[in-house]
Amino acid sequence: MVDDIQQIDDWIAALLLQIDPAQRRAVNRRVAYELRRSQASRIASQRNPDGTAYAPRKSQSKGLRSKKGTIKRRAMFARLRTQRYLKVESDSDGLSVGFRGRAGMIAIVHQYGDKHTSRTGQQFITPKRELLGLSKQELDSIADAYLRHLAALD
Repeated sequence: MVDDIQQIDDWIAALLLQIDPAQRRAVNRRVAYELRRSQASRIASQRNPDGTAYAPRKSQSKGLRSKKGTIKRRAMFARLRTQRYLKVESDSDGLSVGFRGRAGMIAIVHQYGDKHTSRTGQQFITPKRELLGLSKQELDSIADAYLRHLAALD
C-alpha cells in the first residue's frame, strides 16, 4: 500500500506543479475534507482499512462493582471521529488528516495496539484497531478528486 501511495503522490505532484499555489491549496483542502469524511465513515462502520472488523472490546466481568465504571456498549470512537478531534490541515504543499493532543494519544494506542499502564499501576493490552489508513477505494477517490479539479481548469 505504501508503494500505491507513493505512485499516486508522484503522479499528482507532477500535475499539480503546473498550476498556481492558490489552486493547489484549494484542491488540497477539498481532498482533505473528502478524506476526513471517508475516514470518519470507515471508523463509524468499525472497519480497518483492509476491510476487516475491529477487534471487539473485552467483555466486562460481573462482579460486585460491575455498575461502577462500566463501558456502555455503543460504537467505539463515536466522539473521536467527529470534526472536533479528527483534524484537517492543508496548504499548497500538502494535506494531512489526523488526531491532535489527547485524542491523538488515544488514537495512537489503538492504531498500533499497545501495552500500557494506568495511573493506578494496572496494565492493559489494547488490540490493534487501525483508525487511520487508506483503502483502495480512498486512494481511487483521491486520484479522482485531483483529476476532477484539473479537468475543471481546462
